Amino acid sequence: MRILPNDGISLSAIEFLEKEGHEVLKHKVAQEQLINFINDNKIDVLLVRSATQVRKDLIDKCPSLKIIGRGGVGMDNIDVQYAKEKGIHVINTPAASSRSVAELVFAHMFTLYRYLQDSNRNMPLEGDTNFAALKKSYSGAMELGGKTLGVIGFGRIGVEVIKIGLSFGMKVLVSDVNDITKTITLDFFDGQQVHFEISTVPMEEVIKNSDVISVHVPKQEKYIIGEKELNKMKENAIIVNASRGGIIDEVALMNALNEDKIFGAALDVFEKEPKPEITLLMNPKLSLSPHIGGNTKEAQERISMELADQIIELVKK
Repeated sequence: MRILPNDGISLSAIEFLEKEGHEVLKHKVAQEQLINFINDNKIDVLLVRSATQVRKDLIDKCPSLKIIGRGGVGMDNIDVQYAKEKGIHVINTPAASSRSVAELVFAHMFTLYRYLQDSNRNMPLEGDTNFAALKKSYSGAMELGGKTLGVIGFGRIGVEVIKIGLSFGMKVLVSDVNDITKTITLDFFDGQQVHFEISTVPMEEVIKNSDVISVHVPKQEKYIIGEKELNKMKENAIIVNASRGGIIDEVALMNALNEDKIFGAALDVFEKEPKPEITLLMNPKLSLSPHIGGNTKEAQERISMELADQIIELVKK
């Protein structure tokens, strides 16, 4: 099989695939040149992350494709059903980056509660001339320990977020479109385990009673967090979206921040990605990152190897 990992895979995955007799083309092809490249090189397998789009026109014009792989959870950039109708296998790696996303969520939570998003802007500008005043301005910082963590979405990433929250001694509330009870297991370095049984509650209860809220749901047709939900949150609450843009109404969010209705918010994804609204980028109550939830070395290695394993299993069938 000729494989094009257009958005990249790890060296160990490449070596693994080559050892199994497959040819891996180490190219990054621009979107507008991709159809010609696939056809000229008779590519069997196209692997992408979020950058490369695999739409109907590409699928129709590239008859050599047998497998399309997405390194990550969501497949918004692939016309999945159409590809399957054309007899193409579509694979992804839903579990590989869960821990990485969860850790980013808490990085944003710590950042907001300790004003790091603001101090990192102001220290280079005023740290040598206004040190004492800056120190005083951040005296309202808070701790996560003992707070109530609200999680919307009880999937793989939601579970990982809950695990971290439990390890900090947080109370956990979780909601989902389905009524679910799961046993959450914390594994420690010495082999000990602690088990928690967590059941879903209504979303309104999560919104009203949580100090920090993290959203982990698939792409939605409409906002699930809008003005009504933001108005029900605690004044000292923060909300984090590391799932998909369009989950939170960004206009309503900006209004809530500007009117001090909530303490802060964090966004790793945006409605107008990759060109977020400038008002979001300039707001000091927002902690921001450029859709990097799964971008850790460890996650990339897991994603790459999981894709490689799936390819090899499919070829054997």
